[in-house]
Amino acid sequence: MQLWLASLCRHRFAHAIVFLVVSGSACATEPPHFETEIRPILREYCFDCHGAVEELEGGLDLRLVHLMVSGGDSGAAVVPGDPDASLLLGRVRDGDMPPGETRVSDEKIAVLEDWIERGAATLRDEPEQLGPGIPITEEERNYWAYQPIADVRVPSAVNDAGIRSPIDALIAAEMPAGLSFSGDPDRFTLIQRAYNDLLGWPPTIQQIEPWLDNADPQWYEHLIDQLLRSPHYGERWARHWLDTAGYADSDGYTAADRNRDWAWRYRDYVTESLNDDKPFDQFILEQLAGDEIAGPKQGDWTQRQIEFLTATGFLRMAADGTGSGDNSPEARNKVIADTLQIVCTTLLGASVHCAQCHDHRYDPISHADYFALRAIFEPALDWQAWKTPAARLVSLATEQDRAVAAKIESEVSTVTAKRASQQTAFIQEVFEQELLKFDEPLRSQLRTAFETPKDKRDADQNKLLASNPSINITPGVLYQYRPDAAAELKKFDAKIAELRARKPVEQFVQAFVEPAGHVPVTHLFHRGDFNQPKQEIQPATLTVASAEGARVTFPLDDPELPTTGRRLAFAKWLTEDGNPLSARAIVNRVWMHHFGRGIVATPGEFGRLGDAPSHPQLLDWLARDFVDHGWSLKHLHRQILASTTWRQSSLRRPEGETLDAENRYYWRKSLQRVDAEVLRDSMLAVSGTLDLKLFGPPVGVAEDETGQVRVDASQPRRSIYARVRRSQPVGMLQAFDAPVMGVNCDVRTVSTVAPQSLMMLNGAFVLEQAGLVAERATERATPVASDVIAFHGPESDLKLLPSQINAAWEIVLSRAASDAELKLSLRFARDQLALMSRDARGTSPGRSPGQQVLVNICQMLLNSNEFLYIE
Repeated sequence: MQLWLASLCRHRFAHAIVFLVVSGSACATEPPHFETEIRPILREYCFDCHGAVEELEGGLDLRLVHLMVSGGDSGAAVVPGDPDASLLLGRVRDGDMPPGETRVSDEKIAVLEDWIERGAATLRDEPEQLGPGIPITEEERNYWAYQPIADVRVPSAVNDAGIRSPIDALIAAEMPAGLSFSGDPDRFTLIQRAYNDLLGWPPTIQQIEPWLDNADPQWYEHLIDQLLRSPHYGERWARHWLDTAGYADSDGYTAADRNRDWAWRYRDYVTESLNDDKPFDQFILEQLAGDEIAGPKQGDWTQRQIEFLTATGFLRMAADGTGSGDNSPEARNKVIADTLQIVCTTLLGASVHCAQCHDHRYDPISHADYFALRAIFEPALDWQAWKTPAARLVSLATEQDRAVAAKIESEVSTVTAKRASQQTAFIQEVFEQELLKFDEPLRSQLRTAFETPKDKRDADQNKLLASNPSINITPGVLYQYRPDAAAELKKFDAKIAELRARKPVEQFVQAFVEPAGHVPVTHLFHRGDFNQPKQEIQPATLTVASAEGARVTFPLDDPELPTTGRRLAFAKWLTEDGNPLSARAIVNRVWMHHFGRGIVATPGEFGRLGDAPSHPQLLDWLARDFVDHGWSLKHLHRQILASTTWRQSSLRRPEGETLDAENRYYWRKSLQRVDAEVLRDSMLAVSGTLDLKLFGPPVGVAEDETGQVRVDASQPRRSIYARVRRSQPVGMLQAFDAPVMGVNCDVRTVSTVAPQSLMMLNGAFVLEQAGLVAERATERATPVASDVIAFHGPESDLKLLPSQINAAWEIVLSRAASDAELKLSLRFARDQLALMSRDARGTSPGRSPGQQVLVNICQMLLNSNEFLYIE
C-alpha cells in the first residue's frame, strides 16, 4: 500500500486518490471497473466525439476498453498499468480534452488514473465491435428508474405503535434506531391540515366545530371523503397538474405575448376530470391522443368528442410565438422541443431534452431516442407544414348555429342593400344640387366625368374633377352637404349591429389535432440543427425503458385510423404494466404535494441528474397500489391521508432533530407554507368576498396605479381562474413563488425574501382584505363581560374592541383568541392609538383611530405564521 501511494504521489492529482483510499478500504482492494466508474465519465465528456458519431474524431473509439488500447490515429489511448503512457489521461490532464471550456474534475481524473494504474479492468468480456451509437450497458439498464415496478412485501415486524397502514410500515422500516413517528395532533390541527391540503383554503370555525366533538370512530375518514367530494378539490389539485403541464393563457415567446382566449377550457377539463376521479391512465390517453380517440366530425361535435379535443390542450401549452411575430424554423422547432419536454418530464420523469443535440451525457438516452419520441408527435407538429396557434383552433359551432348565422346574414344583406341604395340617393341628390352651380357646357362635362367609373375616366376627366372638388360627392364628405343623411344612415348601421348581435357566439377549443392522411418523415438532426437532417427515424419509445432487445416501436400509419395513431399507441404504452415510469412519476408528484417533498425530490428528473428515491420500496408500493386500484387519484389521497406519516404532529422533538434534522425519515409532519394561490384565496375567503363560481374564461389582470399587476378586483374568484399571462405575472402570486411559465414547473421554489414581507405589509390587496375582515369582525362583535379583557378607550367604538378582536381571530384563524393573545392585542391597540394621536398619518381616510386599530390587528393575523403555514 505504501509503495502504491508513493508511486501515485508523482502525479499532481494524488491528493484525490489518497482521499479515495482513506475514505474507504474498498478502493484499496477492489479496482474500479470500466462499466461502473469509467464509462460514466467518458459518456459525460468524451463520447460526443469518440463514440456517438459516425465519423470518430482522430479515429478514436472510447466505447470499449480494447478499442482504447488499440487506439486511434495518434496511437494507443490507454496503456493498462501505465498512466503516464496513456494518451487519453495526458490529454485530459492538460485540459485538451474535452475541447472548449469544460474541464474534467480533479476527482474524476484521479479515478481514471487509478483505473489505468490498476490494469484498466472490465466487469465482463467485451464484444469485438459495436454498431453505431452508444450501447446501453447492463449497469445502465439496472438503474432503479428503468426497472419494473416491484411487488413490495410490506414489513410486518416493525415495532412502532403509530403504524396504521402499509405506508407507515414501509416508512418505519427505514427509520434509524432512535426515531419513531410523532403522536397525532389535536383534531383542530388535523381538520385544518386536511382542508388546506385538499381544498386549498382554511375551514371556517363553523365547519370545524361539528368534527371536534364527533364521536364516530370513523369521523376522520368521513371528513376526508367529504372533502374529496367537494367540487373545490378539483380546483385545488388542478393547479398542481397545470404547473407540470406549463399552463398559460398567453402564447409567450415573443414580446407580443398574445392571449390564448380558449386555453381555459383545458383548465376546466383538468378540474372536472379530477373531481370525477377519472382513471389517470384514461386522463393520460385523452391528453396525449384525444383527437385520435374522438374520431372525425360527423355533423356536430358531440360533447364526448369536445371533451377529448379539449384534453389535447395539454399538448398546446408550450410557448408559441409563431402566430405573433416569429414564425421562423427556429421558433417552430422550439415549440416542438418544449412540448416534448413537458410530456417527458411530466409522464416519464425524464429530461430527454438533453439528447436533442447528442446522446445524453448521463442517462442511456440516445440522440436517436430523442428523435424517435419526436416522430410520435411530428404528424401534428410538422415544422415544415406548420400551423400557427390560430390555425389550430377547432370551432364548436353547430349546424344549427351556422343556419341561424346564415339567416341573420341574409337579413343583414337586405339591410345593407337598402343602406347602400339610400346612400346613393343622398349622394345623387347632393350632386344634382351642386351641379346647378355650374354653367353649360361645364355642367354637362362634369356630369359625364362624375358618372364615368373611376377606372375608365381619361386624364382630362380626372383633371376636371380635381379642379372642381365641390362636385366630388363621396360617402366620406356627404355629411358636410347633408348633415341629416348621416343620422339616417346610422339607423341602418344600428339595425345591422342589432341583427348581428343575435348571431350565436362562435366558441372554440384550443386543441392539438393531427391532419388526416399526413405522414411526414422524421429525420435525425445532426447536433440538433434542422439544417443538417440525417437518417430517417421511426417513432418509438426510449430504448432503455423497453425490455432488452425488444424496443417498442409504433406503426408509421395505423390503417384503422384517419390519423397515424402514433400518439394513441404511445399513450397506451405509457399506461401498460410493462412501463415502469408513468405510475412512479404520478404517485411521486402526489406525495410531493402532500408532504412538500417527493420521494424522488426531482419529480421531472428520475435520471442520474436527479435525486435517487429516499424510499424506493414505498415508491413502488404506492405505484403498484395506484395501478391496482384503477389509477384512482382519490384512492391514492385516501391511502396517504389515512397514514400516520401524514397525520402525525409537526412538532419538533430533540432526538429527531439530532438524528434527522431534515426529516428525511418522516418522523414528524413537515411544516409547509401555503402556496401563493392558497394564500390569496384564503384571504378572499376570510374577508367574505371569495366568489366560488366554478369554471369559465379567465379573470383579467392589469397594473394598478403603483405598477403592481393585480387580478380584477371586481371578480374575486379563486386564483386558478386568474389569467396566467407570461409577460404579466400577478405580483402577489409571483412574490410567493407561483411560477412564470417558461416551459413548465416540476417543483415550486419556497423562498423567503424581502418582497414577500413588503407585499404583506404594504400591498394594496392585503390592506383591502384586512379592512374587509375588520368590517366582518365589527358586524359579529358583541359585548364581552370580562375584567381580563375590559378595554376603555376614548372612543365609543373601542368599547367593542375586545369582542371585535375575538371575532377577527375566529374569522381568520378559525378559533377564539386566548386570554394572552387578547391582552397582547389590547396592548398593541393602546400603543397604536397613542401613535395616531401624535401622527394622524397612521389612519386611513374615512376610518376613525379605533377602526384603524382593528384593521391593523386583522392585517397582523393575515401575516401570522398560523395563517401562512400548514402545521
